[in-house]
Amino acid sequence: MARRGVGTWVREGVWEIPLRRYLALLVAAALVTGLVFAVRTLTDEDRSCAPGVSRPEGSEECVGVATGPYDFGQAQLREVVRAIGRENDRLEPGGSVTVALMLPYTSTSPTSLNDIQHQLQGAYLAQYQANHDSNGEAPQIRLVLANPGATGGHWRQTVDQLTRMTTSADRLRAVAGVGQSTDANKKAVKELTRRHVPVIGSSITADDLANGQRGKDPYPGLARVSPTNTDEARALASFAKVSAGKALLVYDKPGDPYTRTLQESFAALIKGSPYEPQPFTPPADRSAEGTTANTFRQITHLVCDTSRETDTILFAGRHTQLRQFINALGGRGCQDRTFTVLTGDEASYLTHEKDLDRAALRHNLSVRYTSLAHPDAWTKNPVRTGGSAADFTALQKLVTAAGRGPMGPIGSVALDDGQLIIGYDTLRLAVHGIREAVPGGGSVPSLADVGLQWPQVKGSLRVDGASGWICLDVHGNPYDKAVPIVELTPQGGSSFVRIAWPEGKPPGKECLPPS
Repeated sequence: MARRGVGTWVREGVWEIPLRRYLALLVAAALVTGLVFAVRTLTDEDRSCAPGVSRPEGSEECVGVATGPYDFGQAQLREVVRAIGRENDRLEPGGSVTVALMLPYTSTSPTSLNDIQHQLQGAYLAQYQANHDSNGEAPQIRLVLANPGATGGHWRQTVDQLTRMTTSADRLRAVAGVGQSTDANKKAVKELTRRHVPVIGSSITADDLANGQRGKDPYPGLARVSPTNTDEARALASFAKVSAGKALLVYDKPGDPYTRTLQESFAALIKGSPYEPQPFTPPADRSAEGTTANTFRQITHLVCDTSRETDTILFAGRHTQLRQFINALGGRGCQDRTFTVLTGDEASYLTHEKDLDRAALRHNLSVRYTSLAHPDAWTKNPVRTGGSAADFTALQKLVTAAGRGPMGPIGSVALDDGQLIIGYDTLRLAVHGIREAVPGGGSVPSLADVGLQWPQVKGSLRVDGASGWICLDVHGNPYDKAVPIVELTPQGGSSFVRIAWPEGKPPGKECLPPS
């Protein structure tokens, strides 16, 4: 019995001791795990901002695609974002597709934010019109905001997210907007179209952010509402009758896609000029002030040194540098001489710019530019083709209605910078492509089929935009698009001067690009 008892004790002891140790280890492990989770909870920062939007590691910007009514912390966007949210919430599940409006919503530039607000307002009005005034056409349109960052630096994260949305319940079918013609946006468009995501550019004008250059289409599925810089320069030349011997070119060096192609277009207009073009070098972030104001002060001396026959300055630069240049010209020595600065559509950013010295415009200086759109273009200068007052009035009625009833409010509205108009036309083109791609008997088009619609947007299938007819060539570029020539005024805002045309005259009533 003793042996048995001893044996039993031994056998039980053999198991009992390790079991106690094992339980102790488990308790210790649990305590350590709990401690780790507690430390993580205390030390790990929540990087999310809203559904679909987060702050990347090392950045405080909220970037990504907002799948709900998120205004990216910008108070002036709040009302229109809420209006979009209400419209999206009204849509029936499964009966809509998504269009993303990609713009730099976290921009810190007040001038850029004004343009973003106005483009967003125009896009919303087009969304509402498509969902309520299209005689039941399908699919309905859900609008979301995509932010690649203030300078587009987080474009890849945003593009990845947009791509995933093409195969999810979001059913993303197009990306609209894009914003300025920058290197980051060029990369984003390149990658989106490589992944077969249709893109509709609103205000991109750079020639190298377009198809059809030297016979190549590097961005398959890209359509544009705005003319290229070359077309804008041609329209400007037909309007101003620029002479090589009477013009001086001032340009951004090394430039970006917008400024480089504008410089090339202007240089071609004044080939053989007796004056060497004058460069300036802005900071990498062209919305920053930098030291270019000093350079412009020096250039104004050279402007005064030109012959008295010289009366035109061609400016190839962004709006911040243009504002600095205008302010410098206001203090130039040769106040008795009259000069006209001619530049591209970037000048529209200065329409409501508070830091612009408008007194400079009273000192024998005028600033004229090629606007993407203007509210007076069709009401004060009617033409037979290329656009109509009726097309613009349709938008004007929507703007008025947005101030009351189920549509509004959408925030403070301005039309004279052209951005609301161009945002409206951009989304209308997106809706046109989406609905034309719907298969017979279906309600939702395939992603690939949307981008195939652009070469057919011409003739009777054109989009009658508030900015003018949108007739696309086989490369997705607008043919002979109306180019309003606009002038900054000393009193504030801008005034319409005249419509100019890249082809020197309005398109024929068929609006069919030549071969």
